[in-house]
Amino acid sequence: MPRWIFLRALAAIYFSAFYSLLFQIKGLIGPEGILPAQEYLAAVAQQYPSTKLWFAPTLFWLSANSHALLLATWIGLVASIAAFANLWPRLSFFICFVCFLSFVSAAAEFANYQSDGMLLEAGFITLFFAPRGLLPGLGASAPPSRASLFLLQWEWFRIYFESGMVKLVSGDRQWRTLTAMDQYYQNGPLPTWIGWYVEHLPHWFHAATAAGTLVLELVLVWMLFFPRRVRIICFFIVTPWQIGVILTANYTFLNFLVLSLGFLLLDDRFLMPLVPARYRHAVTSHVVASNTKEEAEIQKVPDDEADTQVHPVARVPRTLGDHLDAIRLAIAVVMLTWIFYNTTVEMIGIPFRNSPLPSTPIAALEPFRISNQYGLFAVMTNGRYEIEFQGSNDGQDWTAYPFRNKPQMLNEAPRIYAPYQPRFDWNLWFASLGDWRQDELVPLTEEHLLENDKDVLALFRSNPFPQAPPRFVRAVLWQYWFTSREEKHATGNWWRRQYMGLYAPLLTRTPEGRTVVVQWPDILPVHD
Repeated sequence: MPRWIFLRALAAIYFSAFYSLLFQIKGLIGPEGILPAQEYLAAVAQQYPSTKLWFAPTLFWLSANSHALLLATWIGLVASIAAFANLWPRLSFFICFVCFLSFVSAAAEFANYQSDGMLLEAGFITLFFAPRGLLPGLGASAPPSRASLFLLQWEWFRIYFESGMVKLVSGDRQWRTLTAMDQYYQNGPLPTWIGWYVEHLPHWFHAATAAGTLVLELVLVWMLFFPRRVRIICFFIVTPWQIGVILTANYTFLNFLVLSLGFLLLDDRFLMPLVPARYRHAVTSHVVASNTKEEAEIQKVPDDEADTQVHPVARVPRTLGDHLDAIRLAIAVVMLTWIFYNTTVEMIGIPFRNSPLPSTPIAALEPFRISNQYGLFAVMTNGRYEIEFQGSNDGQDWTAYPFRNKPQMLNEAPRIYAPYQPRFDWNLWFASLGDWRQDELVPLTEEHLLENDKDVLALFRSNPFPQAPPRFVRAVLWQYWFTSREEKHATGNWWRRQYMGLYAPLLTRTPEGRTVVVQWPDILPVHD
């Protein structure tokens, strides 16, 4: 039953990932997008001509035009629905994995998130964890291997524990002084309106949550390795914690995946009393029937040797099916052992960076993102900075391009939309923490806005220049803060902001179609 719950949740997470890509993939990596997959794959082929398929494992080697991008996204979306309906789950999850890996491998900076690695790792292990068959039901006749179950629990453990370790290793002062949560709710990538209210709670609350985070990540997650009652108690500690994170911050599907993995701390004996009475008999009958079928396959010794024990028969592979089963078992043993080795070495590498353990197996699997090192919030940001694109026809009066999800309008409440992932908005938050030269995303977006590129404009809420593109486009930087209770009551605003200056070059297009720089950005104050 925990497996059944987890697989439904994983299918829903896959659905959210593909659904969000339907509206973004052309603007992100389409032929007319900000970072076209065609150009990225061409660069990969030039640098790694003989190993390009391994370096970038993606279906988009066949074609990376808009139709191919959307087709792969639609196939992944349909496969996620089939997986949720428990229709041939192993095949459905395999299709989801291949389609999502294809996007991640071709999306360059737009898929450089830990959440993508978490989903690919869980999705790959699930190929060995999901039940066999077209309509397996609860899959009692095909129980999961202990290795696959352990590796999914191991991923859950590592997400927490490694995040705790990086907080200590980083030496961030805010974690040492328990002030890491004081500005957390307003400075994260995409806040929520609930986060606004939590931000205004007293300091003791924020200090307690900072301390609680460290205790949870470094100590309580070890309850996974204790007897079942302790694991169940752990589930009831981490689940409300994750729900709290989901309500106060939009970390896309990351926390939903961690929440789903947590259900693997439970077991059938705990969940059975929670099944409605009218369904409990059907569930029990299904399990009993499956167990009876397994017992029927056990060969007993003759009656005249009844004093000996009953043993299952170890069959020697003789048919094609037997050989295929043996091959599948060998693949499972090799891959799951490989993943466990990689993830263990990477975890050891957090406190001991010069570990002598071989790293070649890690490098070999790195392009597939199925054995990862995690570490969330190692260093907390000290301020919230927002990049805003503006257009003008005279270089004097500027009109902002409205974002779909980022904070911009001062009186607009921050929304909750996770697990939906607005990758463009997310990347701009990361870009705002550094210089425009470190991330080509911003000037490339400016160039596309000068052309009124419809695919890139679809990443925004609307186009303020619907008739013709503006003559000038610039990107400016603002610093944002939550308003105080008094300010919100008086003005109705959720935010206040301060203009910081020009973030990236102010661009225009010549009559010949060349993009030229009109003004270079001022030197902005250094911020963390």
